[in-house]
Amino acid sequence: MTATATDSHRNGVDTATLFATLDAVKAQPEIARFQFRATNRWISGTHNRGTINRYYGAGQENARTADFHFDADHPPVLCGTDQGPTPAEHLLHALAACLTAGLANIAAARGIDLEEVTSTVEGDINLLGILGLDPEVRNGYETIRVVFHVKGDAEADKLKALVEQSMKRSAVYDVMTHGVPVSVDVATA
Repeated sequence: MTATATDSHRNGVDTATLFATLDAVKAQPEIARFQFRATNRWISGTHNRGTINRYYGAGQENARTADFHFDADHPPVLCGTDQGPTPAEHLLHALAACLTAGLANIAAARGIDLEEVTSTVEGDINLLGILGLDPEVRNGYETIRVVFHVKGDAEADKLKALVEQSMKRSAVYDVMTHGVPVSVDVATA
């Protein structure tokens, strides 16, 4: 599928709104502060369901028109019932989705029409860590590989530069490669 460009839209991106947002944030840096939220509820076994809707951004509370629901589970070989991807697989998708969204915005801003963007993300985990069988093995991914295939109306080096710039601006890539402080509190009934 080939994306078409108009004066204010390119690759499905409303470029007029994109540039207006950049100008608004430059003029009022305080509106750049966002807080995204998710809730989660255990269903049974390793199956649980997340819900996402409300967030704070652009100086106000915001609500979407509908909740987004995401099921997570483990496959039977890992004691689950396969009601959804594993949380670790959700993380791989989050990385691919964030990089792809950034790539589309950057291409639109640079006047590049995209024809197709696909990616494959693979992550290697050693269960000895998660299962507590070897304290020397980390619980999370040991390595993650992302391969992009990008087709568009620019030279190969410019298409590659889209991915490189997206990596520099991706919130998910940043969290995964630089870490972030996480606090966990527990309330019991």
